Amino acid sequence: MRLYRIGEKVVSREKLLDAVEAILTDREDGATQEEAARENGVQRSFVSFLETLGEVRRGGRIAVVGFPIANVEDVRELCGRYAVDFSLVLSQGEREDIEAGSATQVFNMLLDTLAELRDYDVVVLLASDWRIQTMERILGTDVIGLPLGPSPIREDRHVDLGQLEEVLATVAAQEVPAKRGRLGRTGSLRDAEKIVGGWRPSRKS
Repeated sequence: MRLYRIGEKVVSREKLLDAVEAILTDREDGATQEEAARENGVQRSFVSFLETLGEVRRGGRIAVVGFPIANVEDVRELCGRYAVDFSLVLSQGEREDIEAGSATQVFNMLLDTLAELRDYDVVVLLASDWRIQTMERILGTDVIGLPLGPSPIREDRHVDLGQLEEVLATVAAQEVPAKRGRLGRTGSLRDAEKIVGGWRPSRKS
């Protein structure tokens, strides 16, 4: 346990971190600032200060899904830098490990992933052209496709990091609509389309 001696007080680093985690978890679960403050015995202004201090970005919920990718770690690092809410980026080897499971396990994992992706405002897909077209039809959300080549693809492909970064930077800069909905009609994809070439935006309401 890390303790700090501050005058007559002894302050626990772990206690502070636990308190901050509890407050942020309450907020993530839907509590108002006032409710989170009351639950954790602090003032509402303290909750607001924490959120401001730790804020990485604003905007809609972003997901990135891609396979099979050669520069997996670079793509994951880029997703982390832009605070992507959900990322599933796989090399061919990782993809084959998943596919080696039972048919039931693979099918259930696919359904779970599709169900989760529908909750995101924008989904960036790094995959074959056929898979992108298929996902556009399935997901009731905005889809940005960065094709890795014609289907089927059974070997790792490099992602153009500059192109992906331009997409993420454009989408991450968009404000969430006052009434939470899809970003397709707010201009986010139209703005991105002006900057990035080669990917295929799909607008679905």
